[in-house]
Amino acid sequence: MTVLIDAPIWPAHDTLWAHIVSDTSLDELHAFAKAAGIPSRGFDRDHYDVPAARWDELVALGAEPVGLREFVKRLEASGLRVPQRDR
Repeated sequence: MTVLIDAPIWPAHDTLWAHIVSDTSLDELHAFAKAAGIPSRGFDRDHYDVPAARWDELVALGAEPVGLREFVKRLEASGLRVPQRDR
C-alpha cells in the first residue's frame, strides 16, 4: 500500500503541479488526500493534482517520490489508471 507522487513538472495556473496516486486503491488515495488536507476538487478520476509548493510536505506525510515512468507503470499495474480516451 503506497501513495506515489511524481515531480511537479505540469504547468497550470501560474505554478507547477504534481500528481498523487495509490498503487493499491482509491480508498487509500482519498484517505491520504483527506489527511493531508487536499481538496476533493483536486481529484481527477485516478489522481489528485497538487501544487509544487506542497510537494515536500506530502513526501514528509508519506507519499513516495517516483519518476514519471515508474509512476505510470505502477498506476497501470494497480488497475486504477483511467485511460486518456476515457477522460
